Amino acid sequence: MCSASTGCSTRAAAQMTERAAARGPHGWLVVDKPRGLSSAAAVARIKSVCGRGAKVGHAGTLDPMATGVLPVAVGEATKTVSFMMDAPKRYRFGVRWGEQRDTDDAEGTVIETSECRPAESAVADVLPAFVGRIEQVPPAFSALKVGGERAYALARKGKPPELAPRTVHIESLILTSADNTGATFGVVCGKGTYVRALARDIARAAGTVGHVSWLHRAAVGPFTDEDANPLDKLVALGHSLALAESLRPVDAVLADIPALLLTAREADRLRHGQPVPAPGAAPGRVRAVAGSRLVALAEVGAGRARPLRVFNM
Repeated sequence: MCSASTGCSTRAAAQMTERAAARGPHGWLVVDKPRGLSSAAAVARIKSVCGRGAKVGHAGTLDPMATGVLPVAVGEATKTVSFMMDAPKRYRFGVRWGEQRDTDDAEGTVIETSECRPAESAVADVLPAFVGRIEQVPPAFSALKVGGERAYALARKGKPPELAPRTVHIESLILTSADNTGATFGVVCGKGTYVRALARDIARAAGTVGHVSWLHRAAVGPFTDEDANPLDKLVALGHSLALAESLRPVDAVLADIPALLLTAREADRLRHGQPVPAPGAAPGRVRAVAGSRLVALAEVGAGRARPLRVFNM
């Protein structure tokens, strides 16, 4: 029989935590972030209506001036945020010719001007150089850390850091319109890409200077504009069934990972950190499911699956 020991108290607390987590809500809210609000502020508003103690996080920061798709993970979905961070992203953006700004967008201070206004053909000619794996210097006003301090904090103090180039991947880049004032583009890119830096570099390559005048994220991984809900609408729903019905499944971001079907007994073992047989499963990461319920992310090797992340739902 269990005595009132520290060990029993610890187990009881862990069981209570698991039961609370299992009650939810769990899943992804696809937010249409408005202009003028930071990603962190948008997440804080969602957290205020998800219930006390709810875990909430976002996948892929949007600048305050940017609009569009901001996937917000709720509950056990926070365990899958890394998969969304790695997912490709699709943007539409405008570049204004003739002014480079310290932030590389419309909210910054003008630091250089140019009278050159490139022809549409000249802009189109430089775009192939920005497709594939390219080297990109991040904007000085970015969240990257330099000597333990954020780059934007140093830039605001008048000490903009010299950031090293990073390799990023641009899957596609198209010119959608152009005139004497600027141009608009569509881009699909990978993790770590700064659209502000891309706009700055396109302008330079075309013989002028420029900055992002507007930016809209149209998709992150499987989530698109069509899935997105206005932030005010989601907040107005409050902690209600209607908000829960707006959640996309936790495993919506794991669809590309092979599924491993479990029996109820195997699911229970995996939830408790024990390996289970996986005959015939290829080595690598799998999405372990029992019926329609996501049980864990697991690693298969030598015919057995070992849990990496367990979901309490």
